Amino acid sequence: MSDNARATSNYISVQEADFDQQHEYLELTNHNQHDGAVVTFVGMVRNRNEGKQVLALTLEHYPGMTEKCLDEIATEARNRWAVGQVRIIHRVGTLSLGQQIVYVGVAAKHRKAAFHAAEFIMDYLKTKAPFWKKEQTTEGEHWVQAKMSDQAEADNW
Repeated sequence: MSDNARATSNYISVQEADFDQQHEYLELTNHNQHDGAVVTFVGMVRNRNEGKQVLALTLEHYPGMTEKCLDEIATEARNRWAVGQVRIIHRVGTLSLGQQIVYVGVAAKHRKAAFHAAEFIMDYLKTKAPFWKKEQTTEGEHWVQAKMSDQAEADNW
């Protein structure tokens, strides 16, 4: 690859299996001498939400449509900022407290582009991606509704 050429790709995975953050970081950086910044984000199952004690979280999705949507979000981030590689991994199934849910990794020439693209991707994952979340709490099970604050963040883009 010449100095002017640049590896630009989206890696999208919707999976039940856990992921290795170090492995994913290395996938963004190996053989990548074009980008000087890498930003990663990992979302995890927390023990409280909206005042309720969470015991577990079940995530469902629409296979095929979900991956297409995630790829479109990553491509939109690439169109807005000078971004090289983008990796999005989103888990589905039933997850316990502390388990990893989502990984977003962005490589870019400069830090601001990497930070903006990663934040944009997360805001759009929260509002546009076809995932459905059901919380198991000490008060029973319920489907999680989209938060107005998440939509407000996405609307800022």
